[in-house]
Amino acid sequence: MTKQNISLIGLAVMGQNLVLNMESKGYSLAVFNRTASRTKDFISTKAKGKNIIGTYSLKELVDLLEKPRKIMLMVKAGKPVDDNIEKLIPLLEKEDLIIDGGNSYFKDTIRRNKYLYEKGINYIGTGVSGGEEGALLGPAMMPGGQREAYSLVEDIFKKISAKASDGIPCVSYIGDDGAGHFVKMVHNGIEYGDMQLIGECVWALKKALGYDSERIADIMRSWNDPSDILSSYLIEITGEGMREKDKESGKYLVERTADITRMKGTGTWAVASGLELLVPLQTIASAVFSREMSQDKDLRLEISQKIKPASFKYDGDPKEFADIAHDALYIAKISSYAQGFALMDVASKEYGWKLNKGKIAQGWRAGCIIRAQFLSRITEEYEANPGISNLLAVPVFLDFINKNLYKLSKFIEVSHSVGVPTLAMDCAYDYILQMASPIMVAAQVTAQQRDYFGAHGYFKLKEDSPQMLLKDDGSYQECHTEWMEEGHPEKKI
Repeated sequence: MTKQNISLIGLAVMGQNLVLNMESKGYSLAVFNRTASRTKDFISTKAKGKNIIGTYSLKELVDLLEKPRKIMLMVKAGKPVDDNIEKLIPLLEKEDLIIDGGNSYFKDTIRRNKYLYEKGINYIGTGVSGGEEGALLGPAMMPGGQREAYSLVEDIFKKISAKASDGIPCVSYIGDDGAGHFVKMVHNGIEYGDMQLIGECVWALKKALGYDSERIADIMRSWNDPSDILSSYLIEITGEGMREKDKESGKYLVERTADITRMKGTGTWAVASGLELLVPLQTIASAVFSREMSQDKDLRLEISQKIKPASFKYDGDPKEFADIAHDALYIAKISSYAQGFALMDVASKEYGWKLNKGKIAQGWRAGCIIRAQFLSRITEEYEANPGISNLLAVPVFLDFINKNLYKLSKFIEVSHSVGVPTLAMDCAYDYILQMASPIMVAAQVTAQQRDYFGAHGYFKLKEDSPQMLLKDDGSYQECHTEWMEEGHPEKKI
């Protein structure tokens, strides 16, 4: 009997679409779902007449596969992944491969990779972005694990992944163990930031200019022109969504959509990683916090009856403000991406992954949710200079920021004046201001406060210089002031 090329466990919509994608590229598949009725339904409908075999036990699935066996999991993150792994281990042989295509936490992937490696089984944690449409037509894929393990599915992944305008597949080997899922987590954190920034723009255009959804949809359409610096999938679907009418009432659907945004955890993981690795992710964190605030609907309704912030009518030129919003969004986007890429830079060193950020940006140019024209520029910049310290320092972005940063400030000012909160825009702006500050006075005050109440010490600057005073051995000169003694004589630690 001819063996199947690859198998997939988990036939929710993403899993089904990935199966159909692989089959359309010439691969034969065996599939399994914990609920047998879903397997039967899939085989009798969408998979009917295709080179896809439904199975009703994991042993049946494994027995149908060519060696080394390749099994892709598309199940919920956490315990379901571990449960499936434990059930598969007794059925597999050395060199067989398990692929986790879900949104698993990268530290779980590190643990599973080590655990299976010791048993001689290959394991790849693979981020898959693009939603249901991407899974079917071509997602962006971020595989991490042993390089030799990735080679077992490299051809498959390249064929099923999205292709950028230059024909390059949106997939590349990311790095060891949890690198793929880490990069997918950062992608999702950046996605959170993008969505919140766009949402704040829509809110400001609606409140400051009194524009209805159709008018805002027209603006989004103009911003998504291929020649525009904001051209992206998220801008595109925002415009399409704003234009959609509710079939029941005839009103714009977005106006009947509850202001409650749920989340699955990847954005929160990204923020937690930033805290752990000491990388500031203000904009991404603000997007997570805004989603959390949206879920406090009842509390917001109560407080809104008690607090009435001052709100003024905007009497400026509407076109001018729309143009300001456009450039403000672009600068905020640069700031947000700079934060995400900074996190990858630090994590790469911390976990020994040697992440190629140019390749990562290249792999996000199509298929994934944050695909945008902007990413081609990032790819080019990293290819020219892999050692970029921060995206804010890239000349093409730096020039735009220096010429237009006042527009982000103006956007925030107008938004606040008409009563629109701009948490993500604020954080994007303040990230740039802090990065551009040779002296952070607030940090000086905090350092002194810590030394005063807790004798924690502080670093001493050279006189009339923002540079820290270094010892001969290159370390920082740390000092402590005896605040409780008369005269407060300075003491060196």
